[in-house]
Amino acid sequence: MAEKVFLLSLGCAKNLVNSEQMLAILENEGYEIVDTPEDSDAAIVNTCGFIDSAKSEAIEAILKLAELKKDGTIKGLIVTGCLTERYQKEFLFELPEVDAALGTGSYNDIAEAVGAVLKGKRGGEWFAPSDACDFGGERRLLTPSYYAYLRIAEGCDNRCSYCVIPYIRGRYRSRDMESLIEEAKTLAASGVKELLVIAQDISRYGIDLYGERRLYKLLEELCKIEGIEWIRLHYLYPDEVDDRLLETIKNNDKILKYFDLPLQHINDKVLREMNRRGSGQLIRGLITKIRTMMPESVFRTSMITGFPGETPEEFQELYDFLEEYRLERAGFFCYSQEEGAPSAKREDQIPEEVKEQRRIKLFELQERIMDEFSHGLIGKRLKVLCCGRDESGRQYGRSYMDSVDVDGVVYFDDERIKEGEFVTLEIVDAVASELYGEVPEE
Repeated sequence: MAEKVFLLSLGCAKNLVNSEQMLAILENEGYEIVDTPEDSDAAIVNTCGFIDSAKSEAIEAILKLAELKKDGTIKGLIVTGCLTERYQKEFLFELPEVDAALGTGSYNDIAEAVGAVLKGKRGGEWFAPSDACDFGGERRLLTPSYYAYLRIAEGCDNRCSYCVIPYIRGRYRSRDMESLIEEAKTLAASGVKELLVIAQDISRYGIDLYGERRLYKLLEELCKIEGIEWIRLHYLYPDEVDDRLLETIKNNDKILKYFDLPLQHINDKVLREMNRRGSGQLIRGLITKIRTMMPESVFRTSMITGFPGETPEEFQELYDFLEEYRLERAGFFCYSQEEGAPSAKREDQIPEEVKEQRRIKLFELQERIMDEFSHGLIGKRLKVLCCGRDESGRQYGRSYMDSVDVDGVVYFDDERIKEGEFVTLEIVDAVASELYGEVPEE
């Protein structure tokens, strides 16, 4: 009888792809993948270690699974991912409940690690250089069958002063275009209709391999794949978005007019001290250009409040920018003083209560912006990808304006529409980012 493995994937979509690759490796080695830890012989936690809240979530999950090991329900506990990579020197010492640890360069060693643990070996460590791992390969999808992530690059060269990802994930490495096209074709053949193109920075794709930005060319090839109806782009850095890319997005209906721009701030001094490329003027100009070229475009962004030294006037500039440009989707985060990040050493840290006050102020503004935008959609028709039912039993889907987990949804009620199918809905009501639609009577 095959030994059984459970995997819990935490953190971002890029981490999810690593989890899918590990599951494929384990399955190919003869392990049975199960959905609950209670049914497993060994449990794996693939962790995020980016900010304090993510670290806390990972440790809580590890300790919960450790209880199952303590009472004999499972035989072994393996931890992988960013948290182990970041704290590899002390990880097993600090968490003796864990039997083996793998870093971000060692995902391909997961079967070896699981095998060792199930044979009773404890304290195993697999820590290859973070850029040593083959980040392509077969996957066992953890997403519903109708959408999947396509990770086109790994690592990051941006070196933002608040971020430790380059130290955890290594240098920026693009995947070759041929392997990406083959993977996308395989996903389409399995029933995937929406591709979510991801990397830490997709707009730099190809610079390291081809000496130039090739995202536009990759997108042109992805658009040719039969079965793929939506292509959604995540993490376009504003200074890397050029006219050739914008023309490609404009001229291909499969590419959603959904611009995920991680802006972080708008004030030039703050951007400079964050080590962000570009300026407030560049950001304003790009948003205006995109809206002129593609009036149906929606924007998603993230902003950091309370970066060290952020003055009330600099924060007010950010607030005024959001009020003026009215980006349709935005998330706000208090600056996290992460050990190892250059900005963590600064002495002009902002008090936590001030950071939170600023975050709330931006959140309340954004709620009003989203509510007004959503109400403006009443009476219009949207193509929606049905996502089944939520925990309360309500049927819902996502429009081109809504990505997985981070944006709103469209609620409707029509038993004829099955999960994974597209439907055109007329919007009849709205509350903040949530829309309510009906199938129009023709």
